[in-house]
Amino acid sequence: MDYGVSTFVTDDGIGPAVLGRALEERGLGSLFLAEHSHIPVERTSPWPGGDELPRHYYRTFDPFVALSAAAAVTERLRVGTGIALVVQRDPIHLAKEVATLDRVSNGRAVLGVGAGWNREEMRNHGTDPKTRMRLLRERVLAIKALWTQDEAEFHGEFVDFGPVFSYPKPVRTPHPPVLVGGAGPTTFDRVLDFGDGWMPLYGRGTDNLPARITELRERANRPMQVTMFGVPPEPEIVAELAAAGVDEALFNLPTQPEAESLRRLDRFAELI
Repeated sequence: MDYGVSTFVTDDGIGPAVLGRALEERGLGSLFLAEHSHIPVERTSPWPGGDELPRHYYRTFDPFVALSAAAAVTERLRVGTGIALVVQRDPIHLAKEVATLDRVSNGRAVLGVGAGWNREEMRNHGTDPKTRMRLLRERVLAIKALWTQDEAEFHGEFVDFGPVFSYPKPVRTPHPPVLVGGAGPTTFDRVLDFGDGWMPLYGRGTDNLPARITELRERANRPMQVTMFGVPPEPEIVAELAAAGVDEALFNLPTQPEAESLRRLDRFAELI
């Protein structure tokens, strides 16, 4: 099993370049960043993690800028989103951002995708929460077309454009892997439809994990990456995930100043 970190990079935590170097120096293989473009002041959408929304949700860096900084100072570290809120992003711009990150990192980019939970945030981007899953599907499929076709086009319910040139193309062949977040009853349908792997959050719908991973891989009939993010750094949990067939465990790194973050990374390195 491979190991990495999932976290929120903000203006009051460790910087992305320092974090990227520290991860690679300690033998951790990847950095996955969360995102929120903004948090509406008036919000009724419940946060799945509890009653009070933590400070770091309000202060996230743009993940692709931050991941580019980490990629520029590392040689092997995989850099990805955990997750990118695709329903809040223009697919043509997003295709270029990820392809550029893949070029900057020489083929180390990973796109973790999801629809998110904050309905007020979605609406500020013009997204109807009721149709966000259909929108997610179309935008990911359109992005894959932009990555892989010289004259790409897409015609759907929500995304519609005629033949276009979109460069750069990614380094990775056929394209950076798309990992689909979530763990609900229809998540595997989405993974099989437009994803290259599954990336659930530890502890949210991940009960009976060995059976679920077996089901996914049997249904896929193709290689299927399973990356678990938000993993508590505990030996028994690491062993549980490895036995279940997880390919990569992303330890949850709280958003803290540099010194505290580096001490936590030292403890993560002891687990791998």
